[in-house]
Amino acid sequence: MATSTIKNDIICSGALFFALDTQRFLFLQRTKTKSAGQWGLVGGMSEPGETPWKALQREINEEIGSILNIKKVVPLELYTSNDEKFFFHTFITIVDKEFIPLLNSEHSGYAWCEIGNYPKPLHTGLRNTLQNKTNQIKLKTVVDIVNSI
Repeated sequence: MATSTIKNDIICSGALFFALDTQRFLFLQRTKTKSAGQWGLVGGMSEPGETPWKALQREINEEIGSILNIKKVVPLELYTSNDEKFFFHTFITIVDKEFIPLLNSEHSGYAWCEIGNYPKPLHTGLRNTLQNKTNQIKLKTVVDIVNSI
């Protein structure tokens, strides 16, 4: 995982929640910044001294109300910008059941969606992550493993 050694690095993390009971993924609709109206993940920027996972735990609590009973966390992708100053960690975050998130002011709605049937418009970075062939294989593998249990 990327850790910030230079003060100007931006390290972010996002959780793509996956519910075992329905095999669907959670998306949140943003209300702020230039991506208002777009669908994204729970997540945000690390504070100084936070690991990407600790930052994501804090963001989960802030954005959807509480730390849930997370069964498993699987790293999906570490995106690094060309100038190597922006890092985005995407985690598949597995929970037993779908839940109703208690949204803060950063989001106006939520949707649980099947793999490949995502809400539109997706945030550009998330769209790129979900369209990446390697990530598609990883997501399908998670779903297939759950189906085989």
